[in-house]
Amino acid sequence: MPTTLDLRASSVDLTRALCDVPSVSGDETPLADAIFAALEGLDHLDVYRDGDTIVARTALGRAQRVAIAGHIDTVPINGNVPTRDIEIDGQPYLWGRGTVDMKAGVAVQLKLAAELTDPRVDLTWMWYDHEEVAAELNGLTRLAASRPDLFAADFAILGEPSNGQVEGGCNGNLRAIVRTSGVRAHSARAWIGENAIHKAAPILARLAEYRPREVSVEGLVYREGLNAVRIGGGIAGNVIPDACEVEVNYRFAPNKDGAAAEAQVRDVLAGFEVEIVDLAEGARPGLDAPLAQEFVAAVGAVPRPKYGWTDVARFSAMGVPAVNYGPGDPHLAHHDEERVPLAQIEDVERGLRAWLTGA
Repeated sequence: MPTTLDLRASSVDLTRALCDVPSVSGDETPLADAIFAALEGLDHLDVYRDGDTIVARTALGRAQRVAIAGHIDTVPINGNVPTRDIEIDGQPYLWGRGTVDMKAGVAVQLKLAAELTDPRVDLTWMWYDHEEVAAELNGLTRLAASRPDLFAADFAILGEPSNGQVEGGCNGNLRAIVRTSGVRAHSARAWIGENAIHKAAPILARLAEYRPREVSVEGLVYREGLNAVRIGGGIAGNVIPDACEVEVNYRFAPNKDGAAAEAQVRDVLAGFEVEIVDLAEGARPGLDAPLAQEFVAAVGAVPRPKYGWTDVARFSAMGVPAVNYGPGDPHLAHHDEERVPLAQIEDVERGLRAWLTGA
């Protein structure tokens, strides 16, 4: 039976409803259907759908436009749907997959999109699919290619979890496969072959010895990271392996572009075969834009850096300054104990509502 969303519900209840509709990357359609159905009858919004990405826009002739976006997919579920209410140290939380990353932020956006019929700026609301997987699958990648006009804005806000604070910019994200090769042989006569897994030891040693850098960009200090995140190799229990792959993830500060990040990885892993398989540019903080400064002042936040990659980078690349602002502790994103304080959901709703209405 199709899911029905009531956008008149509280942002907390709407978070619960969104999270209880499973939408792991690649399976967003039921939730996208529900969001589209809830929005398409609202007279103050022009609603557009591209696959499982939905855009809703006002056309009030305001002097400025703000884009506000959030992804509707999650990482895989691990026994943490449906949601449940819990209490920690006397504080109520909503527990479950997506509560932090980032359906609480989406709930706030949907509620405000439905209710704000006369905002002080024109608004472009975006809810999109496939954020948690490779960049080329991202719904905003597809939309930017087919409808770049929809990204036109003076400022953008991503509802990524930021503990209800403003996080400027984001680190870039690079994934590489580092390969070693050898010669197969029977393990009883290992000296005849060359063990490709053993040859990966220097790769792991270099990564273990690497010291992450802290880089100041426009007053915010970003922490980098270079890590092995997967290793694969082996044929059978009695065969010396002739191939091994180590997947490496590099989170780089936004003072670097993708070319500089790639050069850094190749320098650290010099002498090995390195293939770059995914690369997403970072974004500078963007806090010098007048609308950004107004927003930060209005919500009473002290800006922080965003260590993870988010789609603020996509807006930044299109010339739109962007920040992250949403409920939830980013340390709990993707965690099996993912949970969001109910008060943070309400605080973010109040902050956005006050700024967008000038109240």
